[in-house]
Amino acid sequence: MRYFGVFLAFLIVGCSQNKKPKEFTSVTVQTVFTDSVSIRAIEFLDDRTLAFAGNAGVYGSLDVPSGKIRSSIMEFEGKMPEFRSVAHTSSDFFMLSVANPALLFKTGDGGKMELVYREDGEDVFYDAMTFWNDKEGIAIGDGKNGCMAIIITRDGGNSWKKIPCEELPKLKGEVGAYAASNTNIEVIRSKTWVITSKEQLLYSADKGQSWEVINTPIQLTAPYHGLYSLDFYDENKGFAIGGNFSAPKVNKYNKIATFNGGKHWELTANGSSPGYKSCVQFVPNSEGTGLVAVGFTGIDYSSDGGKTWTQLSEEGFYTLRFLDENVAYAAGKNRIARLVFK
Repeated sequence: MRYFGVFLAFLIVGCSQNKKPKEFTSVTVQTVFTDSVSIRAIEFLDDRTLAFAGNAGVYGSLDVPSGKIRSSIMEFEGKMPEFRSVAHTSSDFFMLSVANPALLFKTGDGGKMELVYREDGEDVFYDAMTFWNDKEGIAIGDGKNGCMAIIITRDGGNSWKKIPCEELPKLKGEVGAYAASNTNIEVIRSKTWVITSKEQLLYSADKGQSWEVINTPIQLTAPYHGLYSLDFYDENKGFAIGGNFSAPKVNKYNKIATFNGGKHWELTANGSSPGYKSCVQFVPNSEGTGLVAVGFTGIDYSSDGGKTWTQLSEEGFYTLRFLDENVAYAAGKNRIARLVFK
């Protein structure tokens, strides 16, 4: 799966002052890949290639223009890893398995995936991964004694180093993150936000060199309740969503927004739909007002920055990424689908 070329980032460009962002009233769902696999991690490598990885060692790519799928199975020491994190640079694709042992693979010469990091331990469980640039990347996972697991690369993913607990701020109790959609981390330039399974976020202004804790108004009312996904439209506007997958109708303390770069967060649509969602993404070119959230509970849309929501479809997915301002791809149980918003 080796690929070359310039990585085309999704440029979130504000519309002109005279042009009002369009609002969605419907979505068309077209399944483009089916298999007996749970897919929680997808990533656009460029404007025509969507990469994915799931459980049972399955990973692959979708050629967007043709709809052609190329898939493979990764076997390691007689086992099929479960992948819930993927990322990329302009030259390489990465995928990270969740549990013991955690296995991080990188595109190697000749297209074969090479193991570049392994971590063994009963408590090992990695949740999400992304890159700041072609050299520097980060992955986060569950920790213990108030210490998140964070590994960082500074050499393009060839080697990864775990940050010692004494170099990280201590969080409340046993802490981790929910590995539901590979959207626990958001990076913009040197800034990094990480949602945790607690009421707190981790923030770094210098690409993981130093960290601080940010408290949120989230209240954890039951096990598995918390934030599952976050996205930033720009350095100031951010949104996070979650809930409780075991009680998906609960819609209190599961949606928060920031307008000052995550320094302060406020509850929004508290006590209103939607309830549980595993992934949220800003709509490109929406001036930070358009949001789409997905979960096994369906597809919901907000045109006012998350204050009010409308369900567009009952079809369930785990994760979502926009290709452009009207088209997104979503993945979930046994499938990947193309979503066209109108």
